[in-house]
Amino acid sequence: MTPAPEQGALAIRARGLVKQFGKLTAVDHVDLSVPRTNVYGFLGPNGSGKSTTIRMLCGLLTPTEGQIEVLGLKIPAQAEALRLRIGYMTQRFSLFDDLSVRENLEFLADVLGVPKADTRRRIEELLEQYDFADRQKQLAGTLSGGQRQRLALAGAVIHKPELLFLDEPTSAVDPESRRDFWEKLFDLADAGTTLLVSTHYMDEAERCHRLAILDHGRLMADGTPAELTAALAGRSLIVHASQPRRAQQVLVQVPGVLSVAQIGMALRVLCDSGDAAVERVRAALRQASLEATVETGTPNLEDVFVASTRLRPKDASERAA
Repeated sequence: MTPAPEQGALAIRARGLVKQFGKLTAVDHVDLSVPRTNVYGFLGPNGSGKSTTIRMLCGLLTPTEGQIEVLGLKIPAQAEALRLRIGYMTQRFSLFDDLSVRENLEFLADVLGVPKADTRRRIEELLEQYDFADRQKQLAGTLSGGQRQRLALAGAVIHKPELLFLDEPTSAVDPESRRDFWEKLFDLADAGTTLLVSTHYMDEAERCHRLAILDHGRLMADGTPAELTAALAGRSLIVHASQPRRAQQVLVQVPGVLSVAQIGMALRVLCDSGDAAVERVRAALRQASLEATVETGTPNLEDVFVASTRLRPKDASERAA
């Protein structure tokens, strides 16, 4: 795994980050280093601590323990100075349904401190960039899910933030709209914006420059998608069996097998170690008198996710986000 970037190249640096709500630990000693102008992904199941971590990084929640520095500012002490330098978008789009596309942007420009002299020009730019030039008078409440998503993103960047937080922004839209949305995100990154995006979609995680996997408030993995998948070399197997359902029932009982998933007529098997993994699986199938071929597969981010989250903390019942 490549070393974390030097502090001067970081948009976000967090060390020992903890957030407790009474006896519940939502975030448990998380360290983060987010490089500038990167698309940095947060991957994790519901309740993993993603949203809570983002709110602390934005200065919306005060950590129980730990240190946070965002764009060179100490958070939460300098949260007010940070507010106009960042954008924040959630899956619940903060739009006014009874205002038009343009009126929503005008309102957000005022709230986010865009100078009056620049507002009209900036709105015209966004209407063109986000494909609303012919819909600027349409009420936001009548837009489709994908259109509302694009409008919310346009509003989140109307003040040209240096850093943009997106908390599961694509959870309620169709796949085509998600692809279009991600093209907009890479346009922002190319223009110099740093993006931190939480998601539970594997295809979105694969797009990120760097990725963190959270589970029960703990940071389980951190690296580029290529680094994280390379670390599982030899542990992902592909099994072609004449009776795939029976083979799956056998393999889930084999010590060292973390997961078995049927993909079409094949089985994808993830082991806790690459040491003799193929032979262990072959032996288990032979013992069960099942005809099958076993070969080493190419690990993917779903394998990384399963490997990272398979072992649950003992106090998992007390963790959430």
